[in-house]
Amino acid sequence: MALSEQFLEDEIHPIDIVEHLAEHHEWDFDRIADDQIAMAVEGQWRTYSITLAWSGYDETLRMVCTFEMEPPEEKLGGLYELLNHVNDQCWAGSFTYWAEQKLMVYRYGLVLSGGQMASADQIDTMIGAAVMSAERYYPALQLLVWGDRTPKDAMQVAIAEAYGRA
Repeated sequence: MALSEQFLEDEIHPIDIVEHLAEHHEWDFDRIADDQIAMAVEGQWRTYSITLAWSGYDETLRMVCTFEMEPPEEKLGGLYELLNHVNDQCWAGSFTYWAEQKLMVYRYGLVLSGGQMASADQIDTMIGAAVMSAERYYPALQLLVWGDRTPKDAMQVAIAEAYGRA
C-alpha cells in the first residue's frame, strides 16, 4: 500500500502528513508548532536535521535540511564556488552555506497554490531527495574544505557513479 493510500480525500494539513511519515520511518521528530516540524534523519555520512514548515500565506511547504560545517575562513571562496557547481546539478532544491550558524543548508519549497494538496508519497520523496542530495555532495564538500581539493576536483567525486559495492 502506498503511503498516500493511508489518507482519505479530506483536506489534511501538510505537517500532519509529515508527522505521520516521521512516525512511519521511525525518525526522531518534534512538532514545534501547528505549522512546523523538525526531525532527525540518519544518512550514511551523518544525521541530517530536517525542518518542514507550512506557510498558508503563500501556500508553500518549505523544507530545510541542514548539517553542521565549520570551514576555515580561507576556504569560503572555494566553498561558494563548489556550491555554484553543485546547484547547477540540483534541479529540485539548492544548497547554501549559512556562515553565522555554521550550517550547510539544502532548501526546497513545494508550492501548493489554489488549495492543492501534497500527498504523503510526494512529501516522502521530497525528504528523500534532500537526504540523497546531501549524501551525494557531502564527500565533495569535505574534500574541498579538509582535503585541499579544488572545487573542480571535489565536484568529480559527486559526479562519479559508483558501480557495485566492496
